[in-house]
Amino acid sequence: MENAKYKYKVITIPNILSFFRMVLIVPFVWLYSFRENTFWALFVLGVSGVSDVVDGFIARRFGMVSNVGRILDPIADKLTQIAVLVCLCLKCSRMIIVVSVLVAKELANGIIGLVMMHINRDSLDAKWHGKLTTVVIYFTGVFHLIWWEKVYESSAMNIISWIMVGLCLALMVYSFVMYTIRNVRIIHGQKEE
Repeated sequence: MENAKYKYKVITIPNILSFFRMVLIVPFVWLYSFRENTFWALFVLGVSGVSDVVDGFIARRFGMVSNVGRILDPIADKLTQIAVLVCLCLKCSRMIIVVSVLVAKELANGIIGLVMMHINRDSLDAKWHGKLTTVVIYFTGVFHLIWWEKVYESSAMNIISWIMVGLCLALMVYSFVMYTIRNVRIIHGQKEE
C-alpha cells in the first residue's frame, strides 16, 4: 500500500532509519577494525539489520514509500555490506573477490539505474533476487566476522567459507543480469514484468 503524499517526501521515518543505518557504519568499522571488539561490532550490525527491517515494515504498513527511500534504502544496504566486507578483507583475503564483484555490480547497476530513472522518472522496487543476495551477503559477512580465524584452522570451516563466497558471487552475478535486463527493457519503453 503506497500513499501518494509520501512519494516525493524526503523526511519520513523510513528515510531517517535508512540514514541512521549509514551512520552506524562508522561505529561498526571503528569497533571491528580499530578496537577489535567483534561482539560490539556485531551488536551494531544487528541494530542496523533490525532498523532495516523496521524501516521496510513502516514504509509498507503505513504507506510511507517514497522515491528517496527507494534509493536511500539500497544505498544504506550496499554501504553497510561494503563496510563489512572491506573490514573482513584485512583478515580474510578471499573477501577481496566478493568486495570487487559487489562494487563492480553496484557501479554498473547504478549507472544503468540512473539512465532508467532519467527516462522513466520513477525508482523501482527491489526484486526477490536482490533481497536474497543481500541476505546471503550479510550471512556470509557475519559468519566470517565471527569465525574468520577458524576458516584458516579447520578444513571444514574453510570449505563452508568457500561455499558461502561462491554462493555470494553466483547470486550477485544472477541479480546483476536480472536487474540489467529489467532496466534495459524499461529504457526501451517496455513495461516492467
